[in-house]
Amino acid sequence: MNLPHVASEAEWRAAREELLVKEKELTRLRDALNAERRRLPMVRVEKPYVFEGPGGKASLLDLFEGRRQLIVGHFMFDPGWDEGCPSCSAGAVEISDGLLEHLHVRDTTFVYVSRAPLEKIEAYKASKGWTFPWYSSYGSDFNYDFHVTLDSSVAPVEYNFQKIIEDEEDGPSEAPGRSSFLRAGEDVFHTYSVYARGLETVGGSYYFLDETALGRQEEWEEPKGRAVDARGAIPDFSS
Repeated sequence: MNLPHVASEAEWRAAREELLVKEKELTRLRDALNAERRRLPMVRVEKPYVFEGPGGKASLLDLFEGRRQLIVGHFMFDPGWDEGCPSCSAGAVEISDGLLEHLHVRDTTFVYVSRAPLEKIEAYKASKGWTFPWYSSYGSDFNYDFHVTLDSSVAPVEYNFQKIIEDEEDGPSEAPGRSSFLRAGEDVFHTYSVYARGLETVGGSYYFLDETALGRQEEWEEPKGRAVDARGAIPDFSS
C-alpha cells in the first residue's frame, strides 16, 4: 500500500505551511465563485408542475413550505424500480434533521423529488427511517425539464449542460441533480442547477475524507495505491 513518506515534525510543518498557502487561495477562489453564482440571472417558472406528497397534490410553490428559497434534490427513482438509487441513497442518508434545521433558519427548504409513484417513495423512505420531505413528480414534465430523466422521445437529451447521445433502445434513464429556486410572492424562479460531481457536497463526508491521508479511497484519486479495495469504499445504501 502506498503510504505518505515519514518525515520529521519540522519537515511536516514546512510542507503543511506551503499547502496552507494554496488552501487559502482555494478558499478565496471558492468565495469568488460563490459570489458569481449568486449573480446568475434567474428564470421565471411558468409551467404549473404538480407533485404528490403525504398531504396530497402540491405545486412547486407549495414545496417551499412558506420559505423564500427551495432546494430540490433530484433523487434517481424510476417508476419501474422498487428501490431508490444506491448512490442517491448514500447522499440522502447524510441529510440530517440538524442540516434541515440550519437551512430552515436561513429561510430555505430542502426536499427530494423523484419520478417514482408516491407509494414506492413512501415505502422506501420508511424502510430507511428518513424524515426529510420527498415528493413524487410522476406524470409531470418536471424531471424532463430539469434534465434528470433522459428520454429523447420526450425532449432533447442533455446532462450537466451538455448534449449527450442516448441509446433509444434502452428507453428513459434517470440521472442525479440538484436545483435551487427563489420565491417572490407567488412567483417562483429557477436560479441554479448542478449535476455530476457538483453534487458531492451533500452531507460532507467526501470533504472530511479529503483531509485524510487515504482520501476517498477511489480509483481516480492521486496518488495511486492509497486504497486496498477502491470499490469496497463505496457503501450500498439501497437495502
